[in-house]
Amino acid sequence: MQNREEVVAFCMGFEAVYEDYPFDDWNWTIMRHKQNKKMFAAIYEREGHIWINVKCDPAITYMWRSTYRAVVPAYHMNKTHWNSIILDGTVPTMDIQNMIADSFTLTKPKQNTK
Repeated sequence: MQNREEVVAFCMGFEAVYEDYPFDDWNWTIMRHKQNKKMFAAIYEREGHIWINVKCDPAITYMWRSTYRAVVPAYHMNKTHWNSIILDGTVPTMDIQNMIADSFTLTKPKQNTK
């Protein structure tokens, strides 16, 4: 996974999501849930690479950061709950996909139990 198009295509494979461009800066692609409008991935170019901000369980946020130099505290986000993945070729696609999938799960609408 090396470019914005691949990341967006992967994100669009999840159920009930959409691509959004809410800022005046078209560099930012936001992937959201249709039902609750919550963001699960922010995709943007920075410092010559595509970056992806993803929500992460705080219990494993630091595990990802210590495993890969290209996973850092999230740019413009809460550093406890969000990581940035820098697509510089050092993080395996499977791990990128797993982090995006975890973010999708953490932000998806809560099931009505009534």
